[in-house]
Amino acid sequence: MTEQDYINEQIKLSAQIDLANTVNPAQVQTVAGVDLAYWKKEDGQEYAVCCIVVLDYHTAEVLEAVSHADKINVPYIPGCLAFREIPLFLQTYKKVTVLPDVLFFDGNGYLHPRHMGLATHAGILIQKATVGIAKSYHRVAGVDFVMPPNAERAYTDIEINGECYGRVLRTHVNVKPIFLSVGNAIDIETAMQMTNHMITKESHVPIPTRLADLMTHEKRKELIE
Repeated sequence: MTEQDYINEQIKLSAQIDLANTVNPAQVQTVAGVDLAYWKKEDGQEYAVCCIVVLDYHTAEVLEAVSHADKINVPYIPGCLAFREIPLFLQTYKKVTVLPDVLFFDGNGYLHPRHMGLATHAGILIQKATVGIAKSYHRVAGVDFVMPPNAERAYTDIEINGECYGRVLRTHVNVKPIFLSVGNAIDIETAMQMTNHMITKESHVPIPTRLADLMTHEKRKELIE
């Protein structure tokens, strides 16, 4: 597929994005964090491992952790990253037996030129509520973000043409903000409420994506060795 083919597929899929909130945090029992890590072998072939960690939303107890590694055959194309990661994510998700009510992805959702970051793409395919949690911002439509005040839970919105693409959320004083965006089937207020619920003193990102990130580093190390 060419870059334009991927873009056309995103435009087609974006018609299925559901921005209506389907999540009542009081009724959520399980959440998951999703992350991927990459490496290259000596022959230049690229590999990645996807990790999904499922937790009890109220106690943060880890209920299940699964992973899957494979070759990556889709080239890196800015704005089309999800196509590299979706096949691996779907294979990993098949291994999950404790199905999460909401999935948090280390990456973007609606905060994307075509609103089709990994969290949104995956949410449409698996028909689940999803949220994107990114640690850095890649400018969309040339728009910069406004840094939120240096206060816990302070935030600013990234608005483009009057539409909220994402939220810049500072979870602790004196830490870098995270970039929160809805994926699918959830609204930004609910996504932020759940994100704040899963922040700890030790972590400025929600526990599900932090644990998934740590697991990808462990698995990558094992697989490289």
